[in-house]
Amino acid sequence: QVQLVESGGGLVQAGGSLRLSCAASGRIFSGDFMAWFRQAPGKEREFVAAIRWSGSSTYYADSVKGRFSISRDNAKNTLYLQMNSLKPEDTAVYFCARHYSGSVYERESFNFWGQGTQVTVYS
Repeated sequence: QVQLVESGGGLVQAGGSLRLSCAASGRIFSGDFMAWFRQAPGKEREFVAAIRWSGSSTYYADSVKGRFSISRDNAKNTLYLQMNSLKPEDTAVYFCARHYSGSVYERESFNFWGQGTQVTVYS
């Protein structure tokens, strides 16, 4: 059983920045993947970014490449998402998740999820 708690969401003007955090209660191993997904009203939950816990590999959705950066702090057992140059279309509830098996791009591959944190970007 793993507990994931997101924080750092809020209201921000377009072009601004936010950093999301996801604190994990259980141990995360170096070979594991953690990811961020997001879900806007009326839309499917979509992949945003993923990272191998060792830090050796990162993956990003095309829509956020060059603007978002995923990272982790092993000592704090915490996942981060630095969000820069935010756009109104980034507005969504952001979830962190722990990978279980399969493609990191698919939500079905993750077995533990946080409750989400709201990000709202206005123009």
